[in-house]
Amino acid sequence: MTVAAGGGQRAGAPARPRRVAVLLGVAVFVIAADVISKSIVVAKMPDHRPIRLLGGLLTLTLTRNGGAAFSIGTSMTIVFTAIALGVIIYILRAARNLRSIGWAITLGLLLGGATGNLLDRVFRAPGPFQGQVVDWIELPHWPVFNLADSSIVCAGVLFVLLALRGIRLDGTRAVREAPSPQPDTPEPEYPKPDYPEPPPRAAESRAADDGR
Repeated sequence: MTVAAGGGQRAGAPARPRRVAVLLGVAVFVIAADVISKSIVVAKMPDHRPIRLLGGLLTLTLTRNGGAAFSIGTSMTIVFTAIALGVIIYILRAARNLRSIGWAITLGLLLGGATGNLLDRVFRAPGPFQGQVVDWIELPHWPVFNLADSSIVCAGVLFVLLALRGIRLDGTRAVREAPSPQPDTPEPEYPKPDYPEPPPRAAESRAADDGR
């Protein structure tokens, strides 16, 4: 595809295919993995001691979180529920112009992670839109999290990389326009100073000789 100087697509060039299927596929995979893993943990871990793996590098445990990712803001469950709904609506609206595979994967990870945690807030205790999110993955010196949280973090990293590379949602790349050349300005001409001509010395010397 040919791209115009400003980063947009030239008229007559074939349009990039939409990547909505990629976005939805990634989102469905993340939601399924998150829901299944949480269901297993809730069914198996309530009366089980934390399971230490890889020499303590990874611990499987069960905690419930009323806040955002990594147990942030545990007293603002309703606020984070509203934010998650807003993120989901924005992604679905942005999908209409989505033609970049990179952005499709990024938004799919974000959509899946936001939806996975939103399902907990809607359907889990203590009540609708106030439910606590199930967290079960623990790393050393790091808050307990789940697959939805890690998906959101991966989406954030990809977001920064795509933004730094200048890739847009439609798959085009932002190109900085070269500064227009400045016209050559002629140097101003200053008038030459009119110095008085010196008197002819030869004539003066002849006159002095004649007087002698």
